[in-house]
Amino acid sequence: QVQLVESGGGLVQAGGSLRLSCAASGRTFSTYGMGWFRQAPGKEREFVAAVTASWRGGNTDYADSVKGRFTISRDNAKNTVYLQMNSLKPEDTAVYYCAADPLGRGAPSAGLYDHWGQGTQVTVSS
Repeated sequence: QVQLVESGGGLVQAGGSLRLSCAASGRTFSTYGMGWFRQAPGKEREFVAAVTASWRGGNTDYADSVKGRFTISRDNAKNTVYLQMNSLKPEDTAVYYCAADPLGRGAPSAGLYDHWGQGTQVTVSS
């Protein structure tokens, strides 16, 4: 069982940057695929970015809406996954969740993730 705790959300002006962190408990963090998802008010949860487990190559994937602006990375020594968000837009406003896939896939489908954090609010003002 892994527990996830997100941090780093806040209020930022359009064009600004934030870095989200997701700290995971447990000794097997490197074997998990990790993803970031977000949910805006009145909308469904959507995929943002993912990174596969180290043994799967640590490959990354991004939603088209964030490509070139967001970067996902992981530090297995710190049991932490990050989401660096640059050039933020008002439409990036949402609650951001990190999630862990025990099979290490790091896929865009939320249904493949067994563990979820509580979320952190990101608000981008225009």
